[in-house]
Amino acid sequence: MRQHVILGAAAGVLLSTIFISAQAGPPAQPPAGAPGQAPPAGAGRAGGGGRQGQSFPAQQRKLADPAVIERGGTLYGINCRLCHGPDLRGGDMGGVNLLRSPLVLNDQEGELIYPVVHNGKQTEGLPAMPPLPLPEADVKAVAAYIHSVAARMAGQGGPPPGSAPVELNILVGDAVAGESYFKGNCASCHSATADLAGVASRYPSAVSLQNAWVSGGGGRGGRGGAAPAPGARVPKVTTAVVTTADGQKVEGRLDRIDDFLVTITLDDGSQKTFRRSGNTPSIQITDPLAGHKALWIKLTDKDIHDVTAYLVTLK
Repeated sequence: MRQHVILGAAAGVLLSTIFISAQAGPPAQPPAGAPGQAPPAGAGRAGGGGRQGQSFPAQQRKLADPAVIERGGTLYGINCRLCHGPDLRGGDMGGVNLLRSPLVLNDQEGELIYPVVHNGKQTEGLPAMPPLPLPEADVKAVAAYIHSVAARMAGQGGPPPGSAPVELNILVGDAVAGESYFKGNCASCHSATADLAGVASRYPSAVSLQNAWVSGGGGRGGRGGAAPAPGARVPKVTTAVVTTADGQKVEGRLDRIDDFLVTITLDDGSQKTFRRSGNTPSIQITDPLAGHKALWIKLTDKDIHDVTAYLVTLK
């Protein structure tokens, strides 16, 4: 077990040194019309450089057999993931982004990668990369896997796309417990029969509903449970009333406040700034999200999931 861990770390360090240290020349281009060299789908699109009508080497390689790519992915996970990350863009051990490495971009079938993996490399500013006794066939399989990821990128050096959009299942809470939490912490400002009536139908998913209530956004008002006017919305801005030494009151949106100045924007769009000296002028701040901000420091994952499970029942 210890030997496997040491080899895995050594491989990660080794690969990180190879791919940043080698400065390749002009990208190798396969001969036009060469057998088996047809570019994959998407090749030929502009990718950020090169002459018009040409694409990157990463999009012109013939991909290896799926079984080889699958084996290379397994080997990558064992030997390279620690340094280069699950998406090839760098991991916990500081490995370089393999999707941007000049050596990787110019390698075709592992011929540039294998010599450095086999011999090791010392590069200034990087951890020493010791030789790694991986068979050449294994290194080529890893190279095939890396190239297969590069071929799926939207653009050279970009992250690989996901296979399909992922919708998290966050409805794992207890709706009864969520209702109890709501009554104890939220009912002073919100009502399930007033401003939050039908709230679940206003959001396309439970995720967006959860994001809205945790952040304090998307509500329709209803302080104390009172029903709002049709279409009315509570302003989600912090306001301030500044009372000067002579008793003049100025109210507007709070833009800035510190120990020396307070700046507000009036209804007509103009700004006023007052110099502060201790408690003069007096300032009364109204933050519509104050209640939510107070919850943020004590909300637990369970609380969030429970309240969300309750809110989705309000349709």
